[in-house]
Amino acid sequence: MRFTKLQFLFWFAVALLTSQLALAHDFKVGDLTIDHPYATPTVPAQSTGAVYFRTLRNRGSAPDKLLSARSSVANRVGLHRMQMEGEVMRMREVPYIDMPGKSEFRMGHASTDGYHLMLEGLKAPLKDGDSFPLTLRFERAGERTVQVHVQTPRKGAAHEHKH
Repeated sequence: MRFTKLQFLFWFAVALLTSQLALAHDFKVGDLTIDHPYATPTVPAQSTGAVYFRTLRNRGSAPDKLLSARSSVANRVGLHRMQMEGEVMRMREVPYIDMPGKSEFRMGHASTDGYHLMLEGLKAPLKDGDSFPLTLRFERAGERTVQVHVQTPRKGAAHEHKH
């Protein structure tokens, strides 16, 4: 089958657009956008893991709260906050994560003051390249299941946080 130059450009554009859509990794629920959910790989026998988001956005004017999360890869998913207290990094479980109206914040692995989701009682190690579903429950927006990709953080990205 022979393509004209115009046909080739058309199909090339379709392929490019399709690949870009496949790379899009954000999820919406109500006024909220969950951008790039990811987990870091674990080692065998490690019973905990962590889930992060590039950003969480609340585009609406009303506040919302992330109340809980669940996943089939772990017995429990907890909401955790990391904070520097003097020279010591503290991590504590929190009952919810506030999302004020018209706000955006990062939940990255290298944060010294931020949040993440703790996967407790992992059923198997998290391996680079794997993915798994995670259901998030928000006070106003309701529930949304997202796909979490397991990936090794890029070299040179701020310090790594160890659990």
